[in-house]
Amino acid sequence: MSYVDGFVIPVPTDKKEAYRQMAAIAAPIFKEHGALRIVECWGHDVPDGKTTDFKRAVKAEPNENVVFSWIVWPSKAVRDAGNQKVMADPRLKMHDDMPFDGKRLVFGGFEVLLDTE
Repeated sequence: MSYVDGFVIPVPTDKKEAYRQMAAIAAPIFKEHGALRIVECWGHDVPDGKTTDFKRAVKAEPNENVVFSWIVWPSKAVRDAGNQKVMADPRLKMHDDMPFDGKRLVFGGFEVLLDTE
């Protein structure tokens, strides 16, 4: 069964295109290192909750939107090896002009319970 990395990311609304460009550069590199699918979603209908919600999870500020994304891997072993290769890949060296605050990014790895694809 596949393995999924999930992310919730606060991104300034005026950096939407910069984020999209960064994701477009990173996606084929993740695939080269074993990922099967990468999906990046810009918040469109993200309501405020009574107790918690996507925006609160990342302490989104009024000028920020939430990106919800995931990477599908064939297995956790492929994900672990692939992530090591991605982090060492010089094409993805992080720099000071990242289009989001990485300290507020929420992420985790998940075993798939159901997949209708």
